[in-house]
Amino acid sequence: MTFSYNLHFLLLIFLWLVLTQPISVQGQTTVSDCPSSAISRFQKHEVASGETLESIAQQYKLSLNILLATNPGLRGKIPSVGSQILISPYQGLVVQVPRGQTWKQIAAKYKVRADVLFEINGCQNNPTLVFVPKLNNGLNRASNPTESVAVVNLAGYPLSQEATIALPYGWQKSPKTGEVIFHSGVDLLTNVGTPVKAIGDGQVVFAGQQGTYGKLIIINHSGGLQTRYAHLESIQVQMGQVIKQGNIVGKVGTTGQPATTQPHLHFEVRSSSPQGWVAQDPKDYLKN
Repeated sequence: MTFSYNLHFLLLIFLWLVLTQPISVQGQTTVSDCPSSAISRFQKHEVASGETLESIAQQYKLSLNILLATNPGLRGKIPSVGSQILISPYQGLVVQVPRGQTWKQIAAKYKVRADVLFEINGCQNNPTLVFVPKLNNGLNRASNPTESVAVVNLAGYPLSQEATIALPYGWQKSPKTGEVIFHSGVDLLTNVGTPVKAIGDGQVVFAGQQGTYGKLIIINHSGGLQTRYAHLESIQVQMGQVIKQGNIVGKVGTTGQPATTQPHLHFEVRSSSPQGWVAQDPKDYLKN
């Protein structure tokens, strides 16, 4: 990525001004419909005696180039003790978005998966500043956002019978608003009260009410994979419980804010990444 020094410096000044009480995300895992924007998670680091730019970059697991791109005024200088520098939450840079550009256009320009870019920026509409992650793994594939980055033996079906898909994974037109949205899972049409099954062995890491998901169950599986079962009527498991494939975990409901008006199970598969749990196309894991 190539930036005009002056423009990038102005963006960073703006970012510095809006960052109040930044939150560290080192080792943090949260459960939400969409993570908070990466820009809101920048930190300010106060330089201590004996620290160098190299040691600070290493402390936050950033490359020196990324640290200098975030703090261009430090190029060729030794940071003074007590001075503050901006710390990016991940490898990546802040860019200004031209008016009218879509997430797909931004993603294509920087060769990043559009869904990853969308979620890492807090699922915003019409952002003016965007954090673009710079990665060296499958999450930077822009050509096919539905590619799975984890290869593991996870396959099953969350209902007793194969269901019609009301709203598939990916960029879709919202049945409610008509706007183009990123749908992080699949909506499987079925009746309220239908039993919901775990598609694989794992451990329950969340079971409760969660925002627009409504009543939600999250199960972590081996191989860095996670499944989510949302809009449930009832939950029949507890956090920490070890689950076997086919175990009943809850019943279909209409809680939260479903994207589809007909009763359904919202089902997701996510994979672990440096940016958190990234949505994958569930079709690669649904086997009845």
